[in-house]
Amino acid sequence: MTDAPDYRDTVFLPKTDFPMKAGLAAKEPAILERWARIGLYQRLREQRAGAERFILHDGPPYANGDIHMGHAMNKVLKDIIVRSQSLMGKDAPYIPGWDCHGLPIEWKVEEAYRAKKQNKDDVPVDQFRAECRAYADKWVAVQRAEFERLGVMGDWEDPYLTMNYDAEATIVSELLKFAESGQLYRGAKPVMWSPVEKTALAEAEVEYEDVVSTQIDVAFEIVEAPNAPELVGAHAVIWTTTPWTIPVNQALAYGPDVHYHLFQGANGKRYLIAFDLKEAFERRSGITLSTLPETTGDNQADLQQIVDRQINGTHLQDAVARHPMHHLGGFFAKPRPMLPGDFVTTDAGTGLVHMSPDHGEDDFLLCKQHGIDPVFAVDGAGFYRSDWPWLGGQGSVINKKFVASDGPICSDLRDAGALLAASDDFAHSYPHSWRSKAKLIQRATPQWFIPMDREISDRAPSDEGQGDVIGNGASLREVALDAIARTRWVPPRAENRITSMVQGRPDWVISRQRAWGVPIALYVHRQTGEYLNDPAVNARIVAAFRQGGADAWFTADHQALLGSDYAVADYQPVNDILDVWFDSGSTHAFTIEARYGEGVRANLYVEGSDQHRGWFQSSLLESCGTRGRAPYDAVLTHGFALDGQGRKMSKSLGNVVDPLKIIGESGADILRMWVASTDYFDDVKIGKEVLATASDAYRKLRNTFRYLLGALDGFSEAETVPVRDLPELERYIIHRLGMIDAELKEAANGFEFNRYLRLLTDFAQDDLSAFFFDIRKDSLYCDAPTDVKRRAYRSVLDTLFHALVRWAAPIIPFTAEEVWQARFPSEDGSVHFLTWPELPSLPGDAMLGTDWQEVRALRVRVTEAIEPLRREKTVRSSLEAAVTVPELPLPAADLTELFIVAKVSHADDVSVTRTDYDKCGRCWRHLPEVTQDGALCDRCTGVVAHA
Repeated sequence: MTDAPDYRDTVFLPKTDFPMKAGLAAKEPAILERWARIGLYQRLREQRAGAERFILHDGPPYANGDIHMGHAMNKVLKDIIVRSQSLMGKDAPYIPGWDCHGLPIEWKVEEAYRAKKQNKDDVPVDQFRAECRAYADKWVAVQRAEFERLGVMGDWEDPYLTMNYDAEATIVSELLKFAESGQLYRGAKPVMWSPVEKTALAEAEVEYEDVVSTQIDVAFEIVEAPNAPELVGAHAVIWTTTPWTIPVNQALAYGPDVHYHLFQGANGKRYLIAFDLKEAFERRSGITLSTLPETTGDNQADLQQIVDRQINGTHLQDAVARHPMHHLGGFFAKPRPMLPGDFVTTDAGTGLVHMSPDHGEDDFLLCKQHGIDPVFAVDGAGFYRSDWPWLGGQGSVINKKFVASDGPICSDLRDAGALLAASDDFAHSYPHSWRSKAKLIQRATPQWFIPMDREISDRAPSDEGQGDVIGNGASLREVALDAIARTRWVPPRAENRITSMVQGRPDWVISRQRAWGVPIALYVHRQTGEYLNDPAVNARIVAAFRQGGADAWFTADHQALLGSDYAVADYQPVNDILDVWFDSGSTHAFTIEARYGEGVRANLYVEGSDQHRGWFQSSLLESCGTRGRAPYDAVLTHGFALDGQGRKMSKSLGNVVDPLKIIGESGADILRMWVASTDYFDDVKIGKEVLATASDAYRKLRNTFRYLLGALDGFSEAETVPVRDLPELERYIIHRLGMIDAELKEAANGFEFNRYLRLLTDFAQDDLSAFFFDIRKDSLYCDAPTDVKRRAYRSVLDTLFHALVRWAAPIIPFTAEEVWQARFPSEDGSVHFLTWPELPSLPGDAMLGTDWQEVRALRVRVTEAIEPLRREKTVRSSLEAAVTVPELPLPAADLTELFIVAKVSHADDVSVTRTDYDKCGRCWRHLPEVTQDGALCDRCTGVVAHA
């Protein structure tokens, strides 16, 4: 018996050097180096010059520490958007930036001083600022390399930094625009204050955490009550969870519509409490309250009538109490008026609220209406000032022991007979600094504010139809709300979030009592307290900043800046610095307008959902206050990166997923696949399982490219078959390609890249690998190179290659470059120079619609019917199967090829048997013309003969 002939050398198998194993961690740095060498970003700018521009303005991260997963997710999403817009032929520049001022950096520099037992306040300000600048420079360089390693394409040679001299000059110029239009005032009102960082904080710098605090009930003796004389000698009871505010109390507040009651205590004293809160007070204090006096005498009936009487809030008008520590004299001896407050409720406490205008927004406003001003008893570190008559020099007020039920405040109140209840068990949410994590207090200090509700008196004209409310006595709040309504918000629900925040926000406190930042470069008249508003002086200030940066203010010849019209002896320079949110809110001015022209705005801002109260809002307010419109056309909000169990990442939990580790092990393209695959409009999870899913999807897409490269080996334009001559299957694939093309473009314009990636990967896996490639592999391997069907297949593969590699480039830029270079090697070429694919057009054809869906559905049924025979080893592959199927509008021969079976006949249902045809020794198909197993079919005979 002779051996069967070996036809392997006559089969046209795919050939490519493109490896199945990606090895991204090793390859990507080399690709980055090549992009830098050929000047990819700048050359792309040159190629797109004059095209429609798309500007995504980068929100600045703080130059402080290595990047984390939130940074990675944000930057990758931005890069995917920018690359996809560039792919659509637009000029899509990307200018990365950093926020370099403020507490994140200053705090780190201070830590270094504290480690050396030095006080930052003893260091000359210019030296301290220089160290902050050096610290920021260091981390800008580190983060820049880390962001580049993610594959983020941008102008890394010329990023924007808020500490650049031009940037600082523009920031102060934007501030002076507010000053010149009357949108600036200095006032003393409570702001969120960090005793640890010794500065005011913005809303966006505050986070809330659950804490357990001391709660106390304190008695204030009523000494006057003209509308309810029976209250004289009774005690108004207040409840508070901030005992440290009692030494700064100046009034009591009652609810005009609250029903109060004068109760008799088992201890013989009388107490005024809201009727509905009696039982809660009894539980806290252990004091039993009664409406029946425990006294006897002739006047018992009269007393009964008095005690049973309900007292409406209006009866408390003009009532006066005295502070429990009145015996200390001075501030504490002053009467404490009882004032009507609409904010007083019976949700908790006693229905009476003690007022400290230094330490509460409601307190401040109510007291201000009645001529009561803050006294500034608590200093910046949270201690009572040294001359304060009670607890002077003591604190800090955020120290748990200091305010505890056995601490000095409660002890003194207890000695005075005023402490009715005290416990250290009240659980509630409390504001903390998002940087130091320390508790905050509300503290009234002289600060600079931008008013939300003052009419804007002077403004440059708005553009592009925005700002219709300008000129009609509009306030900053009204202009901002109008701009929000004109902006595209992605997802749409984000509009409600920022609208509610702007509707309810207080005036913008823009001053900070720190050293590292842009100073509020104003001169205040020493007598009147008014700031100087002179455009000529302002111009000199801006020029000085442009030449020497913000440092120039601290070393300035102020007389030279003031000029000959003003005497420096009459004016005090302000040394407070600007809120860093004002810095970042001004970035559109010194980045977008400075580079692309006055009046140019960004097409898109992209940040996490926390920026509705941060950068989105500060940018909105800054631009609305100076330009009458938003600085952006659209805003995209994404969620946060959580661990695999959906928990917030923290070092204490040990669940931090490090993007740099992922890149080092698996490559940036895997991380980018994960970002694109998530529903990033909400919070997203990342962990081993999630990354494994992304890796699997990447592997399948990579294998698709590998197959295309191998199948197109040696392909040339001369081999191309015109669209009109393509077989039905190829025409159908071109039809599907056109459908996917439209959906991908829609997804890209809608910033729905999870949908975009799913469309791409599903098409590659379901339409191509599992269907088209599977069917046509026989033609590719076994048809003659000149065969029209094989040429048609390769022609469509070429079209698919050019489309898929472009579409994949925004998501996996390293792999797309590797794929492109594998087929079209070029020292200075790049896939990222390409634009959206131009696909061949097809004439209308009914078979390209629902009929092919029926064919594919039937193919699935045939495959399922064959599977039991494979398990039973009745057939080893579908090539050995003879099937019957319902009639379809394709010839039986075509169905045989589509189903990859030996024979197709028609019946009412699907059935499968083993064929009795013999197997071709070259193509392995079972065909009627094969005379015996191993012999050649007619096609293979011809191909082998002409080989």
